[in-house]
Amino acid sequence: MRNVEVTSYNEAWPAMFEKEADSLRKIFGEVVPAIHHIGSTAVPGLHAKPVIDILPVVTDISVVDTYEEKMAAHGYEAKGENGIAGRRFFQKGGDDRTHHVHVFPKGSSEIVRHLAFRDYLRAHKRAREEYGRLKAELAVRFPEDIDAYIAGKNNVVKEIEKQAMIWYRTKAGRR
Repeated sequence: MRNVEVTSYNEAWPAMFEKEADSLRKIFGEVVPAIHHIGSTAVPGLHAKPVIDILPVVTDISVVDTYEEKMAAHGYEAKGENGIAGRRFFQKGGDDRTHHVHVFPKGSSEIVRHLAFRDYLRAHKRAREEYGRLKAELAVRFPEDIDAYIAGKNNVVKEIEKQAMIWYRTKAGRR
């Protein structure tokens, strides 16, 4: 059973991301032209579950399946699409997760969604603080129920995503 642990922001998280991103670059080589730190651990000041979320971008998603053995040798469990079409998801650490890897093909709208969410929270202190407070409260309410924790923040996440996409498109000059 996975316990729900939400902690204050840890200044070591960016370095933990960089270390793991270097390992992923060695595993995938030129198949991965970009790797992004996403999720709450990528937002300074945000309370988070201490799991580093990593988003490698690939040119061809089908190629990722041929790397499952190499990923397993580095402690990763392949989970297929795991609920998001076109993604390849890997987790490390079993019930005591340390890393999630979300691989998407170049041009995927999921990449934009994740980066917009991260960048919006980085740029909007009030949204970051409110979201962090909610996560901390839910972790206390549901310490042994990850599904209830996720469900409890779902509406807020959707609203932040909506605002983030508007902000991101405006900021990037996109329509």
